[in-house]
Amino acid sequence: MPSRKKPLVIVTRKLPDTVETRMRELFDTQLNLDDKPMSQTQLAEAVKIADVLVPTVTDRIDASVLSHTGEKLKLIANFGNGVDNIDVASALQRGITVTNTPGVLTEDTADMTMALVLAVPRRLTEGAQVLTGDNEWSGWSPTWMLGHRIWGKRLGIIGMGRIGQAVARRARAFGLQIHYHNRRRAAPQIEEELSATYWESLDQMLARVDIVSVNCPHTPATFHLLSARRLKLLRPEAYVVNTARGEIIDENALIRMIAAGELAGAGLDVFEHEPAVNPRLAKLAREGKVVLLPHMGSATIEGRVDMGEKVIINIKTFMDGHRPPDRVLPSML
Repeated sequence: MPSRKKPLVIVTRKLPDTVETRMRELFDTQLNLDDKPMSQTQLAEAVKIADVLVPTVTDRIDASVLSHTGEKLKLIANFGNGVDNIDVASALQRGITVTNTPGVLTEDTADMTMALVLAVPRRLTEGAQVLTGDNEWSGWSPTWMLGHRIWGKRLGIIGMGRIGQAVARRARAFGLQIHYHNRRRAAPQIEEELSATYWESLDQMLARVDIVSVNCPHTPATFHLLSARRLKLLRPEAYVVNTARGEIIDENALIRMIAAGELAGAGLDVFEHEPAVNPRLAKLAREGKVVLLPHMGSATIEGRVDMGEKVIINIKTFMDGHRPPDRVLPSML
């Protein structure tokens, strides 16, 4: 009896070798070996012929791209936790299922968040640059390179999902008091475990915390959630850390306030117009007022492999005629 034809799976970026190998074994897979981002035209061509598209955060699968879909495309298996790069509603209108890879990046992203929470007040990158710069280090001094203690400070977490809770667990070990704002209040046992104070009003929380950690997804409702008005609620001694999505913060307002001394600094792993980085942010980084990272929050070998395995499970489950475990619906966003 002839075997069933394998579905055509088009992968938009280079994935870990083990993931690509397994995909080739299971599916008729087209890989992106040179890892150059596909253009909108190339994506439009891909959705015409693919049974399954595997995009990443760098691929904008909007209504324009989806208008080119043929009869074949039935699944967009996103290689990533967020799906703000995909017009989910338009996809579903065309009968296309969308999946993502939740849960596997929680610990990695929380680790990076905590690293930035430490790096900014303690001036870690400034200190590292002293030893690699042009001038010779003159030695220890009682009043040189002084930062700020984080023990006993208040951390305000925006978004108390998996990552927000993982950040809170780490932060408690460093002596931070946990405050949070979320669309829905966490379960009582979670609040008790984390000794977390819930704020229904984001404005009220911002006015009371020393460090803000952004850990919510980017949706239309969270675009510029930290607006110029809200940033002004923070005290001048406060720091902002963002490992979620750059669009959640009004980046221009943040830059203006840090440059003016109205905020103490920021640690950013994501940017509003990524991969472009505002030159004024780079200037602030050179001045030691911000720490900038190139979207490294989830960049571990283990995390990327786990993401790939989730993508494969979603494709295999869907192609076997079952509901994939990580299906995304507009109501979830």
